[in-house]
Amino acid sequence: MFSNLRRAVRRGYRRAVDLSHPARSPLGSAVVNCVVYVDGARQDGCAEVEEALRRVRKTGDGFVWIGLHEPTREELAGLAELFGLHPLAVEDAVTAHQRPKVERFDDILFSVFKTVRYVEHEELTATSEVVETGELMAFTGDDFVITIRHGGHGTLGPVRESLEAAPDQLAKGPSSVLHAIADHVVDDYVAVTDAVQNDIDAVETAVFSEYGGRGDAGRIYQLKRELLELRRAVAPLSRPLQHLATQPIPVIPAEVRAYFRDVSDHLTRATDQINAYDALLDSILQAHLAQVTVAQNEDMRKITAWAAIVAVPTMVCGVYGMNFDNMPELHWAYGYPIVVGVMALACFVIHRGFRRNGWL
Repeated sequence: MFSNLRRAVRRGYRRAVDLSHPARSPLGSAVVNCVVYVDGARQDGCAEVEEALRRVRKTGDGFVWIGLHEPTREELAGLAELFGLHPLAVEDAVTAHQRPKVERFDDILFSVFKTVRYVEHEELTATSEVVETGELMAFTGDDFVITIRHGGHGTLGPVRESLEAAPDQLAKGPSSVLHAIADHVVDDYVAVTDAVQNDIDAVETAVFSEYGGRGDAGRIYQLKRELLELRRAVAPLSRPLQHLATQPIPVIPAEVRAYFRDVSDHLTRATDQINAYDALLDSILQAHLAQVTVAQNEDMRKITAWAAIVAVPTMVCGVYGMNFDNMPELHWAYGYPIVVGVMALACFVIHRGFRRNGWL
C-alpha cells in the first residue's frame, strides 16, 4: 500500500517534460534550438547557427547555446568545421554509446553524460524494464555550448528554462550551462535511485512474507540487472566531476568549480545508495535461496515420512503374498481383519510420531 502511495506521489510531482521544441526542426535539421545569451539574457532574432556565432564573436560578448538531437555525421560536420571541434570528439558524439567522461581538446571541453529514466510499472516481473538510459554530450568553449542528446528522454528544456530564470548564474558563461546539465543529470540519478527502492521493498516484502513464492528469484535477478545498468551510468561519472571540480580548466572559472563540487557530492550519494541496494539484493537473493532449500527439505521430509508409513502395510502384504501353504493364521477366519487392523494401528502410531516431531 505504501509503495503504491509513493508511486502515486512521484507521478504527481514528476518533472515536467519540455515539449516546446520538436525532436527535429521542420527544416529537417538535428538542431533543436539555437539561442544567444548576453549578460544572462536571451537574445531574439538568431535562429541560424552561423548568424548567432557571428553576432557573438563580433561583439565579443555573450555566448551561443546550440541543442541537437541525434545528429547525423553530415549534420555535425558543418558545426564541427564552424566551431573547430576535434574529429575524435565529433566521432564519439555521432556514434554515441560512450562511457561518461570529460576530455579537453585545446580550449574546448567535451563531456559525456549518461541520462537515466525510471520506467513506471504496476508490478515488477522477471522481464520488467526498470531503468532506461540515454546519452548527453556537451562541447563547451569560450563563447559556445553545443549539447547533443541521444535517446527519447533527457530533454534539456527544463534546464534552459531554469537557467533563463536565473540570469546571474547564466551570465557566468558556457560553464554555467555545463554545470546545470551535470546537476540535472545527477538529480535524475538520485530520483531514479530513490524510485528503485520501491521495487526493492516490494521484492523484500514478498520474499519474507509467510507465503513467499518460489518464483521471486527471477524478479530479484532482473532488478539486479537493472541496477547494474544504473551503476554503469552513475559510477564512471565520479572522476570526470572530480576533474571539473578540482582541476584548473580554462573554460571553467574558479567560481563555477565550487558548483561542480556540490554536484559531485550528490553523485556520491547516488553511488552509495546503488552500492547499498546491490548488497541488499544479494542478501535478499541469498535469503530466498535459503528459503527454497528449507522448503525443499521440508517437502523431502514429508515424502520420506509418508513412505515410511506406507512401508508397514507394504511389508505385511508382501509377506502374505508369497503364497506359502504353511503360514501363521492363514486359514483362520479372523486373520484378515486382525492383520488389517494391526497395519492400520501401526500406520496410525507412525503418523502420530511424525506429526509430534514436525515431519508432517
